Amino acid sequence: MASRFSGALQITSLDDFITPSQECIKPIEVLKSTSKTGSKIKIQDDGAYVELNERGSEKLQKVEITLADCLACSGCITTAESVLVTQQSQEELLRVFQENQALKSQNESPKLIVVSLSVQPVLSLSQKYDLTPEDTTKRLSGYFKSLGADLVLEMSAAEDFALLEAAKEFTERFKTHQEGSKGQIPMLASSCPGWVCYAEKTHGNFILPFISVTKSPQQIMGSLVKNYLAERRSLSPERIYHITLMPCYDKKLEASREDFYDKTKDTRDVDCVITSIELEQMLENQGKSLTDVAPAVLDRPFVTEEQSEVDLWSHRGSGSGGYADFIFEYAAKNLFQIYDSRLELKSLRNPDFQEGVLEKNGEVLLRFAVANGFRNIQNLVQKLKRNKCTYHYVEVMACPAGCLNGGAQIRPQDGSQPRELAQRLEQIYHELPESKPEDNKVVDNLYKSWLGSGHTDKASAFLHTQYHEIEKMNSALAMKW
Repeated sequence: MASRFSGALQITSLDDFITPSQECIKPIEVLKSTSKTGSKIKIQDDGAYVELNERGSEKLQKVEITLADCLACSGCITTAESVLVTQQSQEELLRVFQENQALKSQNESPKLIVVSLSVQPVLSLSQKYDLTPEDTTKRLSGYFKSLGADLVLEMSAAEDFALLEAAKEFTERFKTHQEGSKGQIPMLASSCPGWVCYAEKTHGNFILPFISVTKSPQQIMGSLVKNYLAERRSLSPERIYHITLMPCYDKKLEASREDFYDKTKDTRDVDCVITSIELEQMLENQGKSLTDVAPAVLDRPFVTEEQSEVDLWSHRGSGSGGYADFIFEYAAKNLFQIYDSRLELKSLRNPDFQEGVLEKNGEVLLRFAVANGFRNIQNLVQKLKRNKCTYHYVEVMACPAGCLNGGAQIRPQDGSQPRELAQRLEQIYHELPESKPEDNKVVDNLYKSWLGSGHTDKASAFLHTQYHEIEKMNSALAMKW
């Protein structure tokens, strides 16, 4: 199967991104044998390897490479068949559902299985099965509950948290920059894990200070589920299994980061990421269409009574979450007391690079941009390296046309181009009710009652993260000869 990771992680002309069959270093780890006489390796008919030694025969364990291995390595990122993704697969998901059902039938303590639905894959699936977004949401809820999910949630609270925290972070950086501090502006969006992974592996400590430390909506949702929801249900976080439905495979990399793993509890904020394409495959393997699934209502621990009639929410701006638009308006209001600003974006050399400015009396106060796709990411990084970047904030996404055209979104069924489908999805996205983060009473409540006001350690732990330069390995075994 061809790789569907973002373009930033597939560039074969860069030394950092190579296929594991060529240079993956993980399989070369050799455990010392305790045999004194040596041993022989025999290949069985089923392809398994058996070691023959003085003790008899012993089946050798197949080398497995997890996403955590990939993130800790400056080598490849790929979905080639030789990489065995052990924690982020359909098979693992179904195994957990079956295991949980068995525990229930034996009157033992099962895990609470929670599924969080991102808006972009819902729209992709609605186009695939010719359903309305609302109907698609309910049928997805019915499908996951038929597999054994206990709760199926929408993610507007996490999305609003991400926008508010990113906007607060930007205004603080801007003020610091105005006072003469360097290295904080422009602030670059961090919600795209393909872009973040590329930045860590390729440009390291040069680029990392510019990247926002606000967690993505997926990981904030992980904090809400594994901490707030766990507290409300009197559960330890490891007793919850959290699944997210996402538009790209890169989200699997994000969920596998060590920063989002609690060693003391042995649990991740997000245990398994399933994409639009994988969900389609799961249905096909069961001989089903989403239209065959009985609908079920969403569960609503993070919505107010006024919000309870709405299953999906949009945000003003791009279908990737509207970061540039919200932060632009928030900054205009809080930095310059301009209350009627709107980000008017204009395309530059290509439709995936746009910019807009905030002006007052002929003076440019803010200059924002949206950069989608690896070509534009390269140009942006080069401008930064030459100290010629004039932007204050850039919404960066690895996929051309952003998250609605994510690498794991279902491809067009009618022969049209992916960009044309992304434009249709964008139109549908903006027909959804628009969430206004600053008016979200649930988020406001959580700030006051759960996270505490101001910069608390709890808020920092649950809403912010950090990034790490990954040094290239200089192993002789990884050299090209």
